[in-house]
Amino acid sequence: MSPPLSIHATDLAFAYGEDFSLHLPTFQVRRGARVVLYGPSGCGKSTLLNLIAGALVPDTGRLLVCGTELSQLSKSQRRAWRVQNVGFVFQDYPLVDYLSAMDNVMLPYRLNRSLKLDTQAKTRAESLLHTLDLSDKLQRRPAQLSQGERQRVAIARAVVTQPRLLLADEPTTGLDPERSAAVLDLLDRLVSELQLTLLLVSHDPLVQARFPQQLDMGT
Repeated sequence: MSPPLSIHATDLAFAYGEDFSLHLPTFQVRRGARVVLYGPSGCGKSTLLNLIAGALVPDTGRLLVCGTELSQLSKSQRRAWRVQNVGFVFQDYPLVDYLSAMDNVMLPYRLNRSLKLDTQAKTRAESLLHTLDLSDKLQRRPAQLSQGERQRVAIARAVVTQPRLLLADEPTTGLDPERSAAVLDLLDRLVSELQLTLLLVSHDPLVQARFPQQLDMGT
């Protein structure tokens, strides 16, 4: 039996005035899949991630994400849903300079009341940092970490809340091939171990080649 669908879009359309429009006749992603979105700048890759995360709402069409039709929720309900279900990995891996690695990972629990900060959450954060070979750097601030270590802290922060979706927007841009491969290996590992669904935006053909499911947003 195939895994259930994490994302099911039908006749999805969204526009910014007259300057940009996105139309996706159909798009399906099964739970646990790894999907890469690619295409020229301005074709709607990041916009689609924002629609899937509920930060934007489609103008027309239907979009079910993890069984929820986000357009039927209010803005505050979509935000609460996003906090509970979505993890984000960004190109620049932003961390808070004055917080330790551990506190950076726990930051979502400090910012969102809908997340329960308890012993299990702290244990999960410590376990993730251990898995990512950062056990001896829990109290170090970002300035005391290497670029690769900061990346791993940011990725741990994205998954510590146990999201069902992991959305990554150009996470390997500016990295050399070895470090890019290391980031992708790490994401693959977390997707497998935590049973996540991964959508990743990339313009790099070497990155795209690693993904079994691809969506060309430029066609």
